[in-house]
Amino acid sequence: MNQKTHIAVLVSGGVDSSVALRLLKDQGYKLTAFYLKIWLEDELAYLGDCPWEEDLAYVRQVCEQAEIPLEVISLQKEYHEQVVAYTLSEIRSGRTPNPDIFCNARIKFGAFYQKIDARFDYVATGHYAHTKISNNHVKLCESRDTHKDQTYFLAHLTQEQLKRALFPLGHLTKAQVRELAHSYNLPNKTRKDSQGICFLGKLKFADFIKHHLGDLPGDLIEHETGKKIGSHNGYWYYTIGQRQGIGLAGGPWYVVAKNSKNNTVEISRNYYEPDKIRDQFIIRNSHWIDANNKLILESSKPIEVKLRHGAHKYLCTLTERVTGEYLVKLHERDQGIAPGQFAVFYQDQVCLGTGVIGYVPE
Repeated sequence: MNQKTHIAVLVSGGVDSSVALRLLKDQGYKLTAFYLKIWLEDELAYLGDCPWEEDLAYVRQVCEQAEIPLEVISLQKEYHEQVVAYTLSEIRSGRTPNPDIFCNARIKFGAFYQKIDARFDYVATGHYAHTKISNNHVKLCESRDTHKDQTYFLAHLTQEQLKRALFPLGHLTKAQVRELAHSYNLPNKTRKDSQGICFLGKLKFADFIKHHLGDLPGDLIEHETGKKIGSHNGYWYYTIGQRQGIGLAGGPWYVVAKNSKNNTVEISRNYYEPDKIRDQFIIRNSHWIDANNKLILESSKPIEVKLRHGAHKYLCTLTERVTGEYLVKLHERDQGIAPGQFAVFYQDQVCLGTGVIGYVPE
């Protein structure tokens, strides 16, 4: 990379991407900022204010302050076809989707790459991650800030996508990023971090589900007895391990299983009993960032796995059953394993890849 390197910087209106933009500017690269319009504001506007308007206003202020050109690109159609359709399909099937993983692989580092063609050498984002190149192979590595690390959401990227990706915040903690935001006097320096799924913004996921799938009243079933003890508005509003929102006395009650065919939700007060081991599952459709990563799985070195975004990882073992399908055995229990979730694997802080949880034995 040199000062002639042309970088497309994805900016969201948040502090992280804004600091990433300024860090790259300080290094003298040729930059163009891009705001991706993926909100579903046209169909969901009735649920509240359109959050993308506030985001875009901050983006414009940040870019004007830094004197960096800004382009706004709509990828709503692509997002609906490649991410929202997947999300709704998984929910209908009773599984627990993760739209943000496919947003990165299919949109930010997929459809966006196709939009800009070869005009830019790299695409930079405000993700907390970093890459290393060895023998023309790219390794996706955890960030310095293990609590903010976002490699979980980047685990579905390919070698070709990562070769063109830059993560300027990978060596920083969140506290340091906030400090830089103040030192740059960014217009959004005190703005709170966004939460939730990227295309929903401030909208609630339950409202999104209700808009697309509506309500479907069904029975709450006690797992141990098979007796009906309550009712619900649709199995798709529940996730395995959920405690809040069940609304029955005599608890705490936990969601144990869902049946999409019968529209039933099984609940139990004995979720944490000693016989509820929950330490193994099957992954399908495995994706390894580097073909060599599959060889690592066959070595004797320890493998770790994340079942959700965050710092916590479990030691685990993987046993291949058929091509692309593995039995994963955790060295500890996890009470929130659910079909449809992504399991993301690591060794020595390098993200190896991911797979979709397809079956969880009782």
